[in-house]
Amino acid sequence: MVFVWSQLCKGDPYFTLSQVALNDAIMVVAFAPIVALLLGLSSITVPWDTLLTSVGLYIVVPVIVAQVWRKALLKRGQAHFDAVASRLGPASIGALLLTLVLLFAFQGEAILAQPLVIALLAVPILIQVVLNAGLAYGLSRKLGVQHCVAGPSALIGASNFFELAVATAISLFGFQSGAALATVVGVLIEVPLMLAVVAVVNRSKSWYERPQVVGPTRHG
Repeated sequence: MVFVWSQLCKGDPYFTLSQVALNDAIMVVAFAPIVALLLGLSSITVPWDTLLTSVGLYIVVPVIVAQVWRKALLKRGQAHFDAVASRLGPASIGALLLTLVLLFAFQGEAILAQPLVIALLAVPILIQVVLNAGLAYGLSRKLGVQHCVAGPSALIGASNFFELAVATAISLFGFQSGAALATVVGVLIEVPLMLAVVAVVNRSKSWYERPQVVGPTRHG
């Protein structure tokens, strides 16, 4: 999903790739222990084989497939690679929308029946996205980072691994569980928030690239 956000704000694809690769590398090592710790604090027994299988299926396998496919495309030239990547753009956005429709269709009744729970889930996600995206974007401008890098930085900083969380929650607790509902709601809330961040990044480009005014210096 991060690649979709980056594409929408015309972000640097190589920077986005490096950041996603770094995130994936960290999650391969950290996801299972973090989930085990958090659930363990709630006295919930965690089957490690399920956690490790989720990490393998939803992080390791996609990364390997993507790298193999990337190398195969580059063997036919950079132009061919760029052409395929451009054609995948609309397809990736369509797949994202289809995923949202399916998630809402399966959990729609539970979502509509518990509006207060949904609101309680939405508040911390809203705070996290706005705070992290704003911090990353503001610091990037302060440090003179190019806009095509600052946009993906804000989006990557604000994004969550809800896709992996959904898969793990369903594997551990079942599709109709409260945990599955929480992760599905997380996706449904995060997507419009991330689209809002994309809109802010795009509309603020002229402000971002405007020379920063340095205050007057005092002389002894």
